[in-house]
Amino acid sequence: MSTIAWIALGSVAAWGWLLLGQGFFWRTDQRLPRRADPDRWPSVAVVVPARDEAEVLPLSLPSLLAQDYPGPLEIVLVDDGSEDGTGDVARALAVRYGGPPLTVVSPGPPEPGWTGKLWALRHGIARARARGAAEESRGTACAGGPEYLLLTDADIAHEPDSLRELVAAATANGLDLVSQMARLRTVTPWERLIVPAFVYFFAKLYPFRRVNEPGARTAAAAGGCVLLRTELAARARVPESIRQAVIDDVSLAGVVQRTGGRIWLGLAERVDSVRPYPGLADLWRMVARSAYAQLWHNPVLLAGTVVGLGVVYLAPPAAVCAGLFAGDAAAGLLGAVAWATMTATYVPMLRYYRLSLWQAPLLPFTASLYLCMTVDSAVMHHRGRGAAWKGRTYPRPEVAPER
Repeated sequence: MSTIAWIALGSVAAWGWLLLGQGFFWRTDQRLPRRADPDRWPSVAVVVPARDEAEVLPLSLPSLLAQDYPGPLEIVLVDDGSEDGTGDVARALAVRYGGPPLTVVSPGPPEPGWTGKLWALRHGIARARARGAAEESRGTACAGGPEYLLLTDADIAHEPDSLRELVAAATANGLDLVSQMARLRTVTPWERLIVPAFVYFFAKLYPFRRVNEPGARTAAAAGGCVLLRTELAARARVPESIRQAVIDDVSLAGVVQRTGGRIWLGLAERVDSVRPYPGLADLWRMVARSAYAQLWHNPVLLAGTVVGLGVVYLAPPAAVCAGLFAGDAAAGLLGAVAWATMTATYVPMLRYYRLSLWQAPLLPFTASLYLCMTVDSAVMHHRGRGAAWKGRTYPRPEVAPER
């Protein structure tokens, strides 16, 4: 066989293993587990880190203010050095829509060794617990402040029963962390092309089924929507123990798991991101800011990733072309088998996003874009720009987080 045929054979083998041996990552049936109303609804504090989010807050914050939750509930929005009036917008929305009490805090710039979001979460959690302690002293709250924390991003909109369902799932199944991957926006052509693949690749790295198995070694969460038991957060020293993490959601799940907590991760049905990524440049920045951090800033892992993406995603269409235009029948057949398998694994994600299934064969092109984004992420890191987000750049952590 020709060289391209041998590479295509390797791609077929890789897809055979991915199809059956990687936790059935391509399935989209991991939704909230069994729910049952508890005898007593625990107290919850919603913590929302927000930096320059005045544009999206009118689309997301009212959904938190409208939560139909039977237990004690408060919202703490952390204005993380915003320059667009984020805090004022939040206060105005609270006055307009009513709902649970909302507090806006401004912690100031993060101290050295902290990423901005985790610095904001630190102060939001501390404020919620301090308020809970004050109410406890008056006999109006449970010991230790809120029993659960809902950590949710400023661009995440929740259906009215979202919190109720999260708490019902956590209490019914003895879970310390329940996280849902919010349904991201897919309005523009670039969003429809790139966003479903983002979730697909994430699920391949962290198969949800493996995360959710009792005693699992795989840990992951989706930072936009995380319900966390406060007692476990204190025991795991969250967020201090992960203060340098750029990929904070995966790090959070890891430290909770290592502390003995039970975690669950799945796709959301009633939790949506309202942040627009209208063009390729917007999506490129979103992916590239953390792609190299996902590889622990390791050039060897980067090289392996580039080769792996080439063999798994790019070799099949190249082999098909070799079969069609160079008469290499073996390469063409093997490439077609690999490409068909790849396409089939992508179909469930497109169905979840309610997108045309004709997009599935384009996955090699989308993967090539992700390959370029990953390389660009490494280049930016070595140029000293690291993981950049809203005017902040985070270098490689001085001490690598536990994996």
